[in-house]
Amino acid sequence: MKTRKRILICVACLLLVATPARPAEATAALPIIGLVKAAIKKVIKAMDLRIQKLQNKTIWLQNAQKKLENTLSKLKLDEIADWTRKQKELYKDYYEELMEVKSVISDYKRIRDITQKQVRLVDEYEKAWSLFQQDTHFNANELDYMEKVYGGILGESIKNIEQILLVLDSYSTQMTDAKRLELINSAADGIDSNYDDLRLFNRQNILLSLQRSKTEKDVEAVKEFYGIP
Repeated sequence: MKTRKRILICVACLLLVATPARPAEATAALPIIGLVKAAIKKVIKAMDLRIQKLQNKTIWLQNAQKKLENTLSKLKLDEIADWTRKQKELYKDYYEELMEVKSVISDYKRIRDITQKQVRLVDEYEKAWSLFQQDTHFNANELDYMEKVYGGILGESIKNIEQILLVLDSYSTQMTDAKRLELINSAADGIDSNYDDLRLFNRQNILLSLQRSKTEKDVEAVKEFYGIP
């Protein structure tokens, strides 16, 4: 909500600025984008390695479980009860560990989905920021406003990545499943909010550029520039 308020305030300020002029030169990408990309790479690398190891472990556990089941199927009926009693705990351990591994893999896949959305956020920011800097309907002061809003959104997104990294580290600590799920849900909600804020801000700025277009030809040029049908 705070980010959305900043967006609305920013757009209101843009509307109050004097007649726009062409920016003297394009502004470089925000320094924070480097931190965001580095954090994303760290998560993706950790995810790929851990998922691969867990998948290998899942295959091993499934094979072990299959062997136990095959042994059971070959026993005579009067031997099953005695065999089951002796092997119950071992079988239980295999089964519980298999379920635990599958649960962790499910968590990792969800984390990967969250991270991929973070990647899309970065891509959309870079594309939009590059275009806005070239748009003659915005002046240098207005670009400064945009830069601050983008910085706020990207800064919030880093907090979500930090939560994801905390979750990844939690598998080697005593964090409860409930707390881990809470962090994953919080990070997912956070990145959804960041992504929505970014797209809303982009749309508002494009609309403002269209509103400042003085001729039909100018309107069409803006639409083509931003890829609007």
